[in-house]
Amino acid sequence: MLEVNGLTKRFGERTALDNVTFAVGQREVFGYLGPNGSGKTTTMRLLMGLLKPTSGEALVFGQRAGDNVEARRRVGILLEADGLYPRLSAYDNLDYFGRLYGVRELDTRISQLLNFAGLADRKNDSVGTFSRGMRRKLGLVRALLHSPDMLLLDEPSAGLDPESQKMVRELILSLSEQAGLTVFLSSHDLDEVQRLCGRVAVLQRGKLRVCDTLKALQSPAQPNQVELVLADDSKSADAASVLQGLADITDVSVEGTAVRVSMKDGKGFARITAALEDAGIVVEEMRRSRRSLEDVYLDIVRQEASHE
Repeated sequence: MLEVNGLTKRFGERTALDNVTFAVGQREVFGYLGPNGSGKTTTMRLLMGLLKPTSGEALVFGQRAGDNVEARRRVGILLEADGLYPRLSAYDNLDYFGRLYGVRELDTRISQLLNFAGLADRKNDSVGTFSRGMRRKLGLVRALLHSPDMLLLDEPSAGLDPESQKMVRELILSLSEQAGLTVFLSSHDLDEVQRLCGRVAVLQRGKLRVCDTLKALQSPAQPNQVELVLADDSKSADAASVLQGLADITDVSVEGTAVRVSMKDGKGFARITAALEDAGIVVEEMRRSRRSLEDVYLDIVRQEASHE
């Protein structure tokens, strides 16, 4: 559905993208991460043919989007700048873009999407009077207006309240799972990416640092490590003291309300709960320690930054 091969873009002496390669399959929700200025938006503009690469290629449905109008018609896009006309009403904005795309039964389609986004009662108001969150919703509606096969989304939930963020997440998942859409999601909201994406790529200073599944990236760095959730949070320090006395324990630490325990061979975890129960401490949950996407992302960015 989307393929990037050796993509490089230079603006004068500055290299915005440096030999980036990855691919995104059908129905996939793909996360594209990186600090500000890392090249994420440049990548999206290259994918849409709004910029020409210095070298390499970006293919959408096997075609260069800049050379193929039909390929562009199959893509819905929401960039950080939403591209809406502030002097036009919400309805007139959608009517304008719908006519450009040749959307059939346009009035019905607009009404359906405005109702879904909770903007039906503001359809005749100029977009210039909208809050940032309302504009973001309308921008997403515009991206979906022509029923695309792929969505390119740049910070789709920026400026939205928690309820609207949940609505956007649920919409993205349903579009991928039920309608078969491919979603390329660029976001700084790591929690959103973790909830939505099966694979992620991390970009820094124009270079692709990693591209892998979330499952692989979040695999515990120490397989013999577990986290304990206690029935009584106030006993975390007591639990750590008890466990430090066990022979097979190599490390014990308290992080918030959780107790993290490392062992030599990972075979003696049953002794942990027994020792704590003998001390009157009830273990509510024991789970393998998994890194959050935030931990993974910060590790990658900091590690690469230290090498430059």
